[in-house]
Amino acid sequence: MKVLPRSAFGQTVLLIGFLLFVNQVVSYVSFALYVIEPNQQQINQLLAKQVRVVFIDIKDARLSPKMAEAFHRETGIGVYREADALKLGLGSAGYYPYRSEQMSVLLGGSAEVRISQGDEYLFWIRPPQAPNLWVKIPLLGLEEANFSPLIFFLGIIGVLSVAGGWLFVRQLNRPLKSLQRAAEDVGRGDFPDPLIEHGTSEIMAVTQAFNHMSKGIKQLEDDRNLLMAGISHDLRTPLTRIRLASEMMSAQDEFLKDGIENDIDDMNNIIDQFIDYIRHDSKDKAELGDLNILIEEVINVEVPADRNIQFIASNCPKIPLRHVAVKRALANLIQNALRYTEGDIEVFTGVDKRKGYAYFIVSDQGEGIPDADIERLFQPFTQGDKARGTEGSGLGLAIIKRIVDTHGGSVELSNKPQGGLQAKVSLPLKF
Repeated sequence: MKVLPRSAFGQTVLLIGFLLFVNQVVSYVSFALYVIEPNQQQINQLLAKQVRVVFIDIKDARLSPKMAEAFHRETGIGVYREADALKLGLGSAGYYPYRSEQMSVLLGGSAEVRISQGDEYLFWIRPPQAPNLWVKIPLLGLEEANFSPLIFFLGIIGVLSVAGGWLFVRQLNRPLKSLQRAAEDVGRGDFPDPLIEHGTSEIMAVTQAFNHMSKGIKQLEDDRNLLMAGISHDLRTPLTRIRLASEMMSAQDEFLKDGIENDIDDMNNIIDQFIDYIRHDSKDKAELGDLNILIEEVINVEVPADRNIQFIASNCPKIPLRHVAVKRALANLIQNALRYTEGDIEVFTGVDKRKGYAYFIVSDQGEGIPDADIERLFQPFTQGDKARGTEGSGLGLAIIKRIVDTHGGSVELSNKPQGGLQAKVSLPLKF
C-alpha cells in the first residue's frame, strides 16, 4: 500500500502542507506560552495583591463587618463565610487546580481558587490567612479564552497556503508533462515540433536540450533512410542487369538460370525487409479503426488457395491503428505461419478491458520453437535454428516488434500445450 506520493508534484505539495502544519503548531504553542501564560500570571498576581490588601492588618480570622461592608462598597470585593458564599454562588463555581497552585505560591500557603461566570466574572479565593473565609473578587471584561476563531483562521491560512503551493507546483510541472509526452512520441518514432521553452531556467535548459536531441535523432533517422534508399537503388540496378543477362542464357544453362533468378529474388526480398525495418511506416498516422475488418482484409490477401485460415472474431471497440503498419505486422505473422507449418492457421481477436488492450492472436500447428529462443528471435538478424529454418534476413519478428512498440503495445510468442506456436499482439484501446 502506497502512503507517500511517488510524483514530484505530490511530494512537493505534501512537503508544503507538512511544513505549514508544523508552522501552525509552533505558532499556536508560542502564542500560548508568550501571550496567554503571561496574561494568566498577571491576573493571578493582581488577585493575590487584592487578597493581601483585605487581610493586611488581620492577625486572626475575624473581620470587622463595617470594614468588610465599606471595602465591598468601594471595590466590589466581598469577604464571606462559607455558608454565605455558597448562597451567593460558590457552589456553582468551578475548581481550578492550576490556579490554586499558583495562588498558594503567591499567598504563601494553601489556597483554593474557584471561578464562576454569570452577569460578571467572579473569582472565589480561600486564602491561607483565613481558611474559613472566601474572598469574592469580580473582574470585568474577562472571558473564557475562545480559540475557535484562532483555529479557524489558522485553518483558512493553511488551506490557502496549500492551494497556492499546489498551483505553483502545477505550473512548475506543466512543462515536464509536455516534455514527457514529447519523449513518448519520439520513442514511438514520431518527431513533434520543438517544444516551447518556458518555465524556470532549469526547465528551459532541459527543454532546450531535448529539442536539440530530438532534432539530432530525426536527422539521424532521415540520414539512415536516405542511406538505405541509396543502397537499395544501387543494389537493384546491377540485380536487374543480372536478371536480364540470365534471360539471354541458352537452354542448356537452364538450371543455372533458375538458380540465379532465385538468388535475385532472395536478395530483393532481403532489401525489402531492410527498408521495412528502417521505415516501419513512421509517416502513417494513427486513426480509429476496426481491428476485425483490418484482419479480414489481410487474410483475404494473404491466404493461398491450398491453405486454410480460420478467423474467430470477437466484439472489439474501435482503437487507434496505423493501418498500413498493423497490416504489415499481421501479414508477417501469417506468412511465417504459412512458411513454416503445414496445418490450418487460426486468428483470434479479443479485448482485455482491465489492462486496457485489444489483441489478436495468430496460432499455427507447427513444431513450435524452444522457449529459450523466444526472446532472442525478436532481435534483428536472428533466426530459429531448427524449427524455423534459415531463410530470409531474420528481420521479420524485429519488424513486427518495432511496429507494435510504436503503438505502445506488446507482442508475445508462446508454445501451445497441444503443439504449435501462437503470437499474441496487444494494442492499447487509447493512445
